[in-house]
Amino acid sequence: MSYFTYILECADGTLYTGYTDNLEKRLAAHNAGEGAKYTRSRRPCRLAYAEEFAGKGEAMSREWHIKHKLTREEKLKLIANAGQR
Repeated sequence: MSYFTYILECADGTLYTGYTDNLEKRLAAHNAGEGAKYTRSRRPCRLAYAEEFAGKGEAMSREWHIKHKLTREEKLKLIANAGQR
C-alpha cells in the first residue's frame, strides 16, 4: 500500500500539510468540511504537492519534517520545484 505526504493550498492562501493512503478521498474530505479542523473554514483547498512512500511511517516522518522544519518560503519552493520535474 502506498502512502502520501501532501500540501494543500487553502482558499485564504495558507498551506496545510498532512499524510494519507488515498489522496483523492482525503482532498474530497477536506473540501467537504470533514477533513482537518484547520481546513474546514479555509475551503476550498487544492492539492499543491504530494510525495509517495511505501510505508506509513515514512509518510508521517516526511509530514512532520515539512510541518516543523520548513519555513513557508521553503514549502513554496518545494511546491514550485515539483512542477519542474
